[in-house]
Amino acid sequence: MGGGRAEAAGRWLFERRGWLPVPLLAVMLVAPPRAWAAGLAILAAGEGIRLLAVGHIGLPSRTRGDDVGALVRSGPYGWVRNPLYVGNLLLYAGLGTVTWPSALVAVPILGAYYGLIVRWEEANLAARIGTPYLRYLAEVPRWLPRRPAVPTPGRWSLATAVRSERSTLLALAAVLALLGLRASLG
Repeated sequence: MGGGRAEAAGRWLFERRGWLPVPLLAVMLVAPPRAWAAGLAILAAGEGIRLLAVGHIGLPSRTRGDDVGALVRSGPYGWVRNPLYVGNLLLYAGLGTVTWPSALVAVPILGAYYGLIVRWEEANLAARIGTPYLRYLAEVPRWLPRRPAVPTPGRWSLATAVRSERSTLLALAAVLALLGLRASLG
């Protein structure tokens, strides 16, 4: 996995991934809320995947640098290499569904955004972890989940999941409150 512009862009996006989607979210909030039931179901699925993932990987999921923790293969990481990003895409798809048709814009933009980040992350993890990570790349799909041949036991912690997801949960509550207010004002 050599360097290149895509990996450099991915690193830049990775380091700023906490705030870069905010303008897209702001645009989504301009659209009037419509499809609440479907959107909330998709949003709940996305946050559920995120809670499962961070409960397995822990607080290292919030890092902004290129340091890495131990390779985690348990839980959703045995099914797909990027469950947090899959969860994020579902979160935005859910919000985009509530504010339809903004999902048609948000999901492709974020798909490209996360695609670049993942290219950099994979190169970084391969360089830092080596052979075990290269085996993981060969065995676990990047985006579309597949049942693991041999599930890897691991620990999931609700306390860790909630602590790690606190800012995401607060942001979701604020966005949903804003959408609810917007809907009530007509």
